[in-house]
Parts: sequence; C-alpha cells; structure tokens
Amino acid sequence: MSRLIGEFSKGLWKENPLLVFVLGLCPALAVSSTAANGLGMGLASTFVLTSSNLVVSACRKVIPANVRIPAFIVIVATFVTVTDLVVQAFFPALSKSLGIFIPLIVANCIILGRAESFASKNSVVMAGMDGLGMGFGFTVALTVLAAIREILGSGTLFGSVLFGENYQPMLTMVLAPGAFIALGILLAIMNKINAMKKAK
Repeated sequence: MSRLIGEFSKGLWKENPLLVFVLGLCPALAVSSTAANGLGMGLASTFVLTSSNLVVSACRKVIPANVRIPAFIVIVATFVTVTDLVVQAFFPALSKSLGIFIPLIVANCIILGRAESFASKNSVVMAGMDGLGMGFGFTVALTVLAAIREILGSGTLFGSVLFGENYQPMLTMVLAPGAFIALGILLAIMNKINAMKKAK
C-alpha cells in the first residue's frame, strides 16, 4: 500500500512533470490563460495518461519490442480521440477554448514518456497509480499557473471577479510572455523550497 501511495505522490512534487521535468510546455503555456482552461486541459491529460498507462501495462508482454513506440502512439491516440469527442459533446465551450490542444495531447511527451519509461515495465496497478499521480500533479501545476495568469491578467478566477472596477489588470500575463513569466516564478519558488529542504 505504501508503494502505491509513493507512486501516486511522486507526481505531485518530487517528479512533477511540469515543474520538475518541465514537460508538456506546449499546452501549459498555450492554454493557461484562465484557470478553467488549465483545469480542463489537466483533467483531459490525466484521463489519457492514466488510461494509456493501464493499457500499455496490460499489453506490455504481447507488444513486440521493435514496434512498441508505434503501438504506444496508437493506444494514446485512441484515448485522445475519445477525450476530444467527449469534451466536444458535453463541454462545447471548453472544447472551443482549448481548440487544437486537446487533439495535440497525443504529442504530449509526458504521455508517451510515462508509457515507455514506466507503464511498459510495471504492473497494471502500479502503472495506473503512476498515471493518476503524474496526471494529478500536472493538473495542479497547470491550474495554479493558469490561476496566477488569470488573477493578474484579468482580475478574475474561474470567471468570477475578484477585485473592484478600479483594478488595473496586467495584460501581459494573459499574453504569451505572461506564461513564461508565471512559469518562471513557479519554478523559482519550487527550487527555493527544495533548496531549503536540503539545507535542513
């Protein structure tokens, strides 16, 4: 049980895909202008990551080594298609807002990287926990990044106004440079916390 918890929790901080490995930057920087977008993209990526990890792990002994990468891509693409159709059907506003970036989850290096480095070498249960943990860590990091940009750039959070009409938003934060600035701040904070932990 402790190993399962360890596999899940590592994605939250120690091996966070966005804040430690700096993976998945394309969706992280492109769609993180609002917290709703960040949360939606994070949850979609979590579903694809967890589902593909489970299937890759279950099929790891029957997939020939020389075609494993194409096979993994087909598995990931299947779940991305399912996710895209579900979001279009039930969350049309989110689908319109995220646009091409939902189909582009298939090219997200986090997904294929976990399939190759972890799911293809571990049991179904462990692969599932790894997918959930990494996906949840990515979702939290992406939502925090998007929340910072939305609050500073628009004065709102999940569309709700936080400040009065006199608030002067920092428009740079909702533009592309703002994504890099906010991510840099988060990385600096995380590195500082890790340095303080090591010093103790």
